[in-house]
Amino acid sequence: MNMLERLDASLRLSHDERMLLDSVTALARERLAPRAAAYDRSGEFPWDNVRDINALGLNAMFVPEDYGGAPLSYQCYLACVREISKACAATGIIWATNFHGMKPLIEFGTPEQKARLLPRIADGGLGALAITEPGAGSDATGMQTTFREQGENIVVEGGKTFISNGDVADLYLVFGKWAGIDDPKQAISALIIEKGTPGFSVVRLEDKMGTRASSTATLAFDRCLVPRENLLVAPGAGLRILFASLNRSRPSVAAHALGIARAAFEDTVAYINDRRQSGRRILEFQGVQFMLADLAAELALCEGWLWRLAEAVDAGADEFGIEASVLKLRATDLAMRLTTDAVQLFGGYGYCKDYRVERLMRDAKITQIWEGTNQIHRQLIGRSFLKKQ
Repeated sequence: MNMLERLDASLRLSHDERMLLDSVTALARERLAPRAAAYDRSGEFPWDNVRDINALGLNAMFVPEDYGGAPLSYQCYLACVREISKACAATGIIWATNFHGMKPLIEFGTPEQKARLLPRIADGGLGALAITEPGAGSDATGMQTTFREQGENIVVEGGKTFISNGDVADLYLVFGKWAGIDDPKQAISALIIEKGTPGFSVVRLEDKMGTRASSTATLAFDRCLVPRENLLVAPGAGLRILFASLNRSRPSVAAHALGIARAAFEDTVAYINDRRQSGRRILEFQGVQFMLADLAAELALCEGWLWRLAEAVDAGADEFGIEASVLKLRATDLAMRLTTDAVQLFGGYGYCKDYRVERLMRDAKITQIWEGTNQIHRQLIGRSFLKKQ
């Protein structure tokens, strides 16, 4: 057992969680991974993978029991994200987006909202989180989508872009600004838009470099009428919902990146143990050993920080934004570096689609961009050390 395997074995999961993770690992290895290359080539949405995931009831793990779920720990959720992403990064995004989009409903929704909406997700429905706009990415306060009261409804005007699950979701958590509130931060509000709501449409799907089977959509709201009962909390209360959502989703992005990184690392170790140059296995060359050691050390440190942060969240921590930024930054930078080095160590074969390291390198890039670019996270971490005056 190598050090990464020992780290996996040390996870503090309950018996039921360990059994579920074993089932997810088997599903990922036997069914998701063999389909990944074909879905990458076609860009087709992987409904077969979604059905297999739903057969295990995985959405139920983050939905409260009162609303049809069977909740498990945040650590178990992150471990499942990593295993699914290791097999198929696109499917990892699709499933994790359910959590990203619906966790704020779980935390901030009224009992009526949760009773009405969450059973759809527990039963296998898809969720989406709609924050980004063409002119508002990492700075969400620049969003232009507006919410305006009209009787018992809210009129939504505007659009969102780069929305994962945007064309297939059943429920959308949408952020916009409440008309009549001038302060751009105080105006941010959040509501749930249900699939098929009049005035809501999908404008286009992106043709992407990587994670090609995960649909990424541009959405439009043209006098979209949403019942007032779908508003989360109150007008202007959206910024704290937004921050709470990002703090939980950034470790999830890190788990996604680490799944990609582990896949590339394991493929590379197997390849350089077998491939020979000048009569020696590639891994017998000292320079390659040093290269692999650096990658393994950083992978172990990032995964250790992932599990440490997960345990803190499960223990009730609510101030972990900077820790989440550190994790997201280092894990995603590592995923890009490790997959790039994997292609290098595979040589010419790494540049060809016959080996999945080519795909993993393309899949890794988005992890440095979404849920706040890594430049933004460096800024957040750095300015956290400014002394208050």
